Amino acid sequence: MSTATIPTRFAADFRAICGAEHVSEDPAQLQAWNILGVAPALAVTPASADEIAGILRFANEHGLSVVPAGGFTQQQVGNPPPQIDVVLFTARLTAVEHYDVGDLTVGIGAGCTVAQLSAMVAKDGLFFAGDPAQPERSTIGGLLATGLYGPLRHGYGGLRDYCIGVRFVTGDGRKAKGGGRVVKNVAGYDMMKLLIGSQGTLGIITSASFKLFPAPRQTRTFVAVFPSAAEALQFRSQVLRSPLDPICLELVSPQAHELLAPGSPAAAGWSICLRAAGSETVLARYRTELGTAVVREMEGANEQGFWRTLSDFSPLAAERHPRSLLISMTLPVRDVQSVLNEVSTVAESNHFLFAAIGRVGIAHLLVSLWPAPDAEDSLVSFVDTVSGLRNRVPRDASLAVLHCPSETRHHISAWGPMPTDLESMRAVKMALDPKDILNRGRFLF
Repeated sequence: MSTATIPTRFAADFRAICGAEHVSEDPAQLQAWNILGVAPALAVTPASADEIAGILRFANEHGLSVVPAGGFTQQQVGNPPPQIDVVLFTARLTAVEHYDVGDLTVGIGAGCTVAQLSAMVAKDGLFFAGDPAQPERSTIGGLLATGLYGPLRHGYGGLRDYCIGVRFVTGDGRKAKGGGRVVKNVAGYDMMKLLIGSQGTLGIITSASFKLFPAPRQTRTFVAVFPSAAEALQFRSQVLRSPLDPICLELVSPQAHELLAPGSPAAAGWSICLRAAGSETVLARYRTELGTAVVREMEGANEQGFWRTLSDFSPLAAERHPRSLLISMTLPVRDVQSVLNEVSTVAESNHFLFAAIGRVGIAHLLVSLWPAPDAEDSLVSFVDTVSGLRNRVPRDASLAVLHCPSETRHHISAWGPMPTDLESMRAVKMALDPKDILNRGRFLF
């Protein structure tokens, strides 16, 4: 691992901004916070937007690179940074700015975790629809910056649908905001959508406001198992054409079942996992409509644990197979079957195994691929696998590599084809972070 260095006098300046106890120069701790093998020279934990603005203005003045960090759950994504002068943690930004139970809205600091927010609103019978992996570590700011979502995306939409306001500090140290605290808000530019998924390259999110939902009275999960992906997707299509309105609709491959729950009986086939909410009468309607294809029902703690495990697919896959590829794909609903066929073909030709899950009602797939036990584990095999997938997915699909062996990063681009709007992206970057302070060198601009 390499460690960037900055003059000691800079550390004193940062202490003056956010307090001596909130600036770390401990080499061991900084190594633990390395990002793709590059350790920061300094770590700071500011307590307010004003302190963040001061840090970024100082960084601009001295040309220092800054990496925003929340729960450190997604820092393996992107390219290795050439140098990290400062890693900026948002852990102290946890204040509740507003909370209106009757209006179903909340404003919360970016350092609050998803689990903390969910627990807070659950006391009032409300529900936050964000369900990323590792919610006890995933922060609100990190959730927005990465644009991640889990199985609930099918029924409640993505962050862009229920984030109603955001406060942030631009790369050059200006405090800014977009949206507001109420659901009906049309003033100004739609800055929320710009920042969601921006990977911390345009600004540091300090807080955000969300629309909440009434918590379901009860839920039930129905699992249908099929010999092939084609039959499972045919069942999915029948559900989408029916009057049913599930909150989750997930495809799980046999290898994914085995990866998530070794020895699971569902590992014998491809599963469609449907989660429904409503009264006993409504749930009985689901049971009738779904018919004999359903082989298992879950409720209560078993159901909650099942969906929590599915949401944690990405970190669990990387933990189970450290030398693997984890690829996120978003594609047209009509192409799910053909893309799964192509994944199977590419995996077999490179002697890889694969596990796949996906929100197949909205056509988002997560695919983990790793060398078969008797296959050669080589750089070429990983590069060929990614190249093969990129060449075979539809042109209107998007593809991102979320995890790969460290030695392959310089040979595998984290993203799919070069975007056609690259110049527009660069113009936005220059407007908000003209000196390229934030996440320098990690993402394409």
